[in-house]
Amino acid sequence: GVVEACLLHMLKRRAAGFLRTDKVAALFTKVGKTYAIAGDICKKVQELQQQVEGRKNQPNGQEPLKRQGSATSKMPVLTPQAIKHIWVRTALIEKVLDKIVQYIVDNCSKYYEKEALLADPVCGPILASLLVGPCALEYTKLKTADHYWTDPSADELVQRHRIHGVHGRQDSPSKRPALGIRKRHSSGSTSEDRFAASAREYVESLHQNSRTHLLYGKNNVLVQPKDDLEAIPGYLSLHQSADSLTLKWTPNQLMNGTLGDSE
Repeated sequence: GVVEACLLHMLKRRAAGFLRTDKVAALFTKVGKTYAIAGDICKKVQELQQQVEGRKNQPNGQEPLKRQGSATSKMPVLTPQAIKHIWVRTALIEKVLDKIVQYIVDNCSKYYEKEALLADPVCGPILASLLVGPCALEYTKLKTADHYWTDPSADELVQRHRIHGVHGRQDSPSKRPALGIRKRHSSGSTSEDRFAASAREYVESLHQNSRTHLLYGKNNVLVQPKDDLEAIPGYLSLHQSADSLTLKWTPNQLMNGTLGDSE
């Protein structure tokens, strides 16, 4: 809705279409005539709209027997909110909304008045840049009922921390159990040593959170994932929550942030 409001700000009447009530559709259609990516979105939106109309025309929303099990019947049912913003939504899911907006910004004189948001030399490019992040996401999975209470995996948290580099916290709470990881090869670099210590400290905190109490932790606990594989040393911890006890174990390689391509 916010993106649509930006796209419609001071849109020229000629670009919006004199007789069309859906100005966003008119804009996408006009852009699609000269920009292939927008043209593909127009085709996909038209297909979705035809499927929505087909469902409306069926009694009680049922598909005909001859079409049950077909690819069309397996299409996700769009909510009224999704149908309302179907143009922007489809471009976002297809990960091309930022490219389309950037094209509109680059050719803003064709579609907008001089005082329009997208015609502004600063605000227009900023809007296109802000859409790069949302267009990089995958919108294929629904959130589960307990997604607010699920911790990210240790691998993901290590990756996040490594992005921050040496700017991590250096002070470590005294109550956390020491990992006791030995560094085989020292590079002699103070910054690298400091980063390694910061990474260990951060990964150590993965087993401690506000919902559970850490009762016990021990490093170099061997676990054999498969019969034909050697035992792997890792960090074992015991946690107490309101109604249960939980054991967690993380490989030492992952604790060090050096798992690489290993399985």
